[in-house]
Amino acid sequence: MTERDLYTRCSSGILAPPETFAASLRHLGPGFILSASIVGSGELIATTIMGAKAGFALLWFIIFSCVIKVAVQLEFGKHAVSSGETTMESLNSLPGPKIGSANWSIWLWLLLMLTKTLQLGGIIGAVVLGVEQLFPGLAPDSAGGAFPTRYVTTLVIALLVSLLVFKGYYSILEKASLVMIAIFLVFTIASLAMLQTTPSAITGAELTQGLIPNWPDQATLLIAIGAFGITGVGGDEILAYNYWLIEKGYASYTGPRENNQVWEQRAKGWIRVMYWDAILAMICYTLMTSMFYLLGAAILHRAGTLPAKGNLIETLGTMYTQTLGPGAKIIFVVGAVVVLYSTMFAALAAWTRLYADALGQIGLFNFHNPKSRNKAIGIIACVFPLAWGMLYLFFEAPGQLVIIGGVITGIILLLVVFAALYFRYRRLDPRLTPSKFYDVALWTSAIAILTVAVMTLKDVIPWSLLFNSITQS
Repeated sequence: MTERDLYTRCSSGILAPPETFAASLRHLGPGFILSASIVGSGELIATTIMGAKAGFALLWFIIFSCVIKVAVQLEFGKHAVSSGETTMESLNSLPGPKIGSANWSIWLWLLLMLTKTLQLGGIIGAVVLGVEQLFPGLAPDSAGGAFPTRYVTTLVIALLVSLLVFKGYYSILEKASLVMIAIFLVFTIASLAMLQTTPSAITGAELTQGLIPNWPDQATLLIAIGAFGITGVGGDEILAYNYWLIEKGYASYTGPRENNQVWEQRAKGWIRVMYWDAILAMICYTLMTSMFYLLGAAILHRAGTLPAKGNLIETLGTMYTQTLGPGAKIIFVVGAVVVLYSTMFAALAAWTRLYADALGQIGLFNFHNPKSRNKAIGIIACVFPLAWGMLYLFFEAPGQLVIIGGVITGIILLLVVFAALYFRYRRLDPRLTPSKFYDVALWTSAIAILTVAVMTLKDVIPWSLLFNSITQS
């Protein structure tokens, strides 16, 4: 018996939604898959660097960044559940010109994602540095000796993440990674608690200062913009969310749209489950983000330490050794490698679907044919990790690469916001019209994202200075 394709909705796949919160918990998952990717580059790297640079002053901005984008994510998710459309199918319905069979928005996304690969180059680089911390014999010496081993390490890591996604081991390893993230979360809470027993304890005044809104100075603006793009759900995570909802079964369980009350109640029920999924995940990664920021502000900022291109993991590890002792560093490095590796293959799993779907909309193949879709996913799973590895080996600045990727993610958010508003006011089934509070939250989210994007274009560009800082750092 062949497994049913969840990308195709039919009456035989219909399932009544859970009626209670407790019953809904058994159907959660898509939001926490996003959390597996969010916890890595955003929390561990960009947020900590931001805390090290800005101190406590921008704690409010980190929390704001995590919370404000959820409304846009909910609108995308609601459209996927009610329509059954994939992300690129939805974007192909936006108003405006088409080049061939694909909407302008799909071509724009493809163009922006060429630069977004820098972020994943930074993540694979951080994993390489972590492995070198665990096995010092693999690291190049000060004179540059044994440098080819870094090429080999990078290649092996790239091939392993390709194999995990290509061979279909993703679901098993994702569960294992989520467990490790939970362990890492407990360890971070312990570190923050232990910090309060040292002379570096965070004071109430510092927390109060961090929660009072203020805009960063010019020197900190790029870090803040990059953190806004990465922390919480970024543009690429929002776009990927629809695939996880579909593969979890939400759209299939809702069934093809029908003009009756039964379908309406079923759609509202599964949309309600999706709301819980996204909001609970948001609470989880907001707490994680805030703790990493506080550690960076309390330890690295006070010490005047900023992670350099070659010692990112080692520098971040000082956050733990200064509170839990020297023995904690090895635990941190292992946890960091696991979390970043989880981020990498969670991102690869999302990118394989996004790119395969985009190429399908362009007309290169039929995304809704399971055999063609799986073949495209397999090819993409092999190509991208190798590209990420080459980018890291060329720049060798993982922290800066992640920040650049965050800025690009912030720009992608503009496209996401436009699409979300179009879905809400032009394509939403009138029977699923949300509350006034929901609309206020959606517009607040849209305005905040637009404001940050305008600041990005006004104050962060030109790019040449940024790339020069990478090559010279």
